[in-house]
Amino acid sequence: MKLSDFDFDLPEDRIAVRPAVPREAARLLVAQGTGITDLHVADLLDQFRAGDRLVLNDTKVIPARLFGTRARDGVEGLTQAKIDVTLLAPRGDGNWLALVKPLRKIKEDETVVFTDGLSARLIAKEDGAAILAFNLEGSAFDEALEAAGAMPLPPYIAAKRPADAQDHVDYQTVFARHKGAVAAPTASLHLTTEMLEALAKKGVDVTYVTLHVGAGTFLPVKVDDISDHKMHAEWGEVTVQAVAEIAATKAAGHRVIPVGTTALRLIETAARAGELAPWVGPTDIFITPGFKFRVADGLMTNFHLPKSTLMMLVSAFLTPEAIRDIYEHAIAEGYRFFSYGDSSLLWR
Repeated sequence: MKLSDFDFDLPEDRIAVRPAVPREAARLLVAQGTGITDLHVADLLDQFRAGDRLVLNDTKVIPARLFGTRARDGVEGLTQAKIDVTLLAPRGDGNWLALVKPLRKIKEDETVVFTDGLSARLIAKEDGAAILAFNLEGSAFDEALEAAGAMPLPPYIAAKRPADAQDHVDYQTVFARHKGAVAAPTASLHLTTEMLEALAKKGVDVTYVTLHVGAGTFLPVKVDDISDHKMHAEWGEVTVQAVAEIAATKAAGHRVIPVGTTALRLIETAARAGELAPWVGPTDIFITPGFKFRVADGLMTNFHLPKSTLMMLVSAFLTPEAIRDIYEHAIAEGYRFFSYGDSSLLWR
């Protein structure tokens, strides 16, 4: 299929720069068969049955955006130059892979100062990114990053406004546990503690998996033939317990519904051999029309960017024709798009 098959026109004012307040006030499009129903996230409880199982990604977004300075010795003497850093992933040696702007201006062994207590030295440049060695590690680093860092908002929000203190709450799920993501599993941002408690009382079960969402999730597809696209890899884990819980739900004839494309990508990765099995490690699964889903019966997901890999994923989950109809309806009805926008519940 061609990249143009996943394009659509989206009015600029449909891009949400703040989430709905309260979270459950966001709108919810439910698609089943050829039917489309307009609801709100507050109505989600009525969409599930006792025995259904939600799969949630419990990754925790780190405040990965840092603003610092480096000393620059020029014709005007020693001056300070601004440096913008976005952490991408920790490396096994204790250093960090990061995006640095402007990368071409900074040299190896130079130090970037973020606060009086937090700084990093450029170790090397690698494929357009930087390897940074921070002056702190462990809990001391975590505390300094929490104090100095900003939430790494998606580019389409960051272009409209800077991150602020409210994003530390808004851009984090209520069940986030394992630090490591630089982007949120955004469909789960709609869920509240009270909603999860109500679902549990109804008999809807929950399983947690972990996929540390990377900044690569926002990279554009640059090839016309989508089969030529290379996906970024992200680290994930599906535990033995998670496999047992999902398998029990399937065996009982009940439905499994990942909340978010990250949870879906991970459980389908763990089932690629034909049967769901424990998984730990990187996944670069690329889901396009024709993909054989082995686990997910439904999917809760926000509305995605034109020509993105996530548009290809939802087109695979239903059909490209069904997704075109759904998105045309959503645009006509004024739904809010992307990370802080409204959501949908898709049934296969």
